[in-house]
Amino acid sequence: MEAVAAAIGGVVAVSAAPLALGAMGFTGTGIAAASLAAKMMSAAAIANGGGVAAGSLVATLQSVGVVGLSASTNIILGTVGAVIGALL
Repeated sequence: MEAVAAAIGGVVAVSAAPLALGAMGFTGTGIAAASLAAKMMSAAAIANGGGVAAGSLVATLQSVGVVGLSASTNIILGTVGAVIGALL
């Protein structure tokens, strides 16, 4: 039973991250208008004097929204999700 729960936890963790980013407005085609991502981008640009700084949270999330998560990040998410699933 623990192995099944761990497997489910790993799958959920890996698949939920891209879905959550898309729901926030970080899409494969850019930041969606009138989304939380657009509000974050606006705030970051205002705070930075007109542009979003490279390497900032908004820039990183947009990159993940376009390209997806790296293999190492997916492994980490899957491992953490599996541990949490096994504990539940």
